[in-house]
Amino acid sequence: MGTAGPLAERLARAGIHDVVTVVPVSGGLAAIAGIARRVDAPSVFVKGFADTPGGDPFAAEAEGLAALRELGGVPTPEVILADQELLVLSLLEPRPADEDFWERFAHALAHLHTSTVHPRFGWHRDNWLGRRRQVNTWADDGFGFFAERRLLRWLTEPRVEAALEPADRAALERLCTRLPELLPERPACLTHGDLWAQNVLATTDGRAALIDPAVSYMWAEVDLAHLWTTAPPPESWRFFDVYAELTGLDDDWRARMPIIQLRQHLAVVAQFDDDWGAAATIRATLAPFRSRPVVQAPVVQLHQRPGVGTD
Repeated sequence: MGTAGPLAERLARAGIHDVVTVVPVSGGLAAIAGIARRVDAPSVFVKGFADTPGGDPFAAEAEGLAALRELGGVPTPEVILADQELLVLSLLEPRPADEDFWERFAHALAHLHTSTVHPRFGWHRDNWLGRRRQVNTWADDGFGFFAERRLLRWLTEPRVEAALEPADRAALERLCTRLPELLPERPACLTHGDLWAQNVLATTDGRAALIDPAVSYMWAEVDLAHLWTTAPPPESWRFFDVYAELTGLDDDWRARMPIIQLRQHLAVVAQFDDDWGAAATIRATLAPFRSRPVVQAPVVQLHQRPGVGTD
């Protein structure tokens, strides 16, 4: 039946009976999605999973969209329905391919990160990164939170166990003990949590709008790292300079990106048979940590592989 059939059936079960057709859309990895054309109502975006991963991922995602909009002032689509089977959203516009759009987005993201500083790391509930639970138990220490909830958490996933050798796992554990030496101390703020270019769309008046969040109060650089390391479009280069200027980033921020992005690479390996080079990137980033002496954070050549998120 492909994508259209199951989504149409779930819409009908949810009480939306005026759907003429569901046109599949691509771009995400974990979910199936389409645009539902309706008889007497605007078309809507609809998303589900081929099989339900358990829990309430769509309610958590809807809450994340509301948090980004209400707490951080970032446009997000209207949530029309969020239940166990489906997430139904108002339609957004495709992202324009121009530098001005990305420069405006730099201002919006900087505002999100600087206006939502929080005393603790985490979120009041767990949510989902793709098809896997993102553990958000509150913590006072950002380094410990990042180590336990964002890196080491993935080591028990079967695909990660198969992809990484014992030396790789030991290197990751060693890196985690050295995080305070490798990364600057930063406050927690509201983060999107899965911010690659595919999750940046536009409103009808040309503002950047975000979809597919996995929100938490975390370091702002988790969002920056995901954009920076997943082949951002050429027109986005000005974004990084503007964001760095607005948020007062030091000149070494690019060197930190591979370490911070380990979180996303591990999540990709955990969920997909084709990891788009994520396992190899993890091993390259961990290479300097295979022995005890650590002189500096590893610098891995960036922008080599296609952008990969989890939704």
